Amino acid sequence: MGIVNRKLSHLTNLNIVTTTYKNSKISEEYRTVRTNFLTSIELQENKAIIVTSPNQGEGKSTTVANFAISLAQLGKKVLLIDANLRRPTLHISFNTSNFVGLSNILLGKTDLEEVIVKTEVNGLNLLPCGPVPYSPADLLGLETLKDLINKVTEEYDVVLIDTPPALEFADTKIIASNCDGLILVAHWGKTKNKEIAFAQKKLSNSIKILGVVMNEKK
Repeated sequence: MGIVNRKLSHLTNLNIVTTTYKNSKISEEYRTVRTNFLTSIELQENKAIIVTSPNQGEGKSTTVANFAISLAQLGKKVLLIDANLRRPTLHISFNTSNFVGLSNILLGKTDLEEVIVKTEVNGLNLLPCGPVPYSPADLLGLETLKDLINKVTEEYDVVLIDTPPALEFADTKIIASNCDGLILVAHWGKTKNKEIAFAQKKLSNSIKILGVVMNEKK
């Protein structure tokens, strides 16, 4: 699907370059990923998209945040969900609280409308992870997740879901049964080809693999 080359180590908020450096080469690379994504799928059939990686530290959370921003900048109504109930980071990216969020909704303790965060990017909303639960996989397996995804796909053009690494936890495979497609993010020069292939094989019987983003970090 594309290669994103992130070289600016001084960026804040997990390198959200698509807002802070809109005209940079890196932002243009994210727009290329966006174009490849939009030209290769039908949004009506692929509204709930998982973004994951084989392992930790491959840049998936930075990638999904910038991808969400680039889609919103094109005029799409986008919801970004932090479903990494183990190591959530998207609230840091957008400088907001993680006091309540997805985990509270799944437990039936709050409603979606009470925890949605309207970001500074027009058209982009964020659903933070919320408190990290004792058993993330069990929580993600509840029927409330399916109900939530069904609801938000009616309200948004695209729903992007950040999940834990596919080879380390079962969470992504559990979520996959409720989603339409998956984008795999790998670290160029670090992630082994066999790890990418294993992740694709592990997930392909549960969800359609839309593409792989090679994320080059220097």
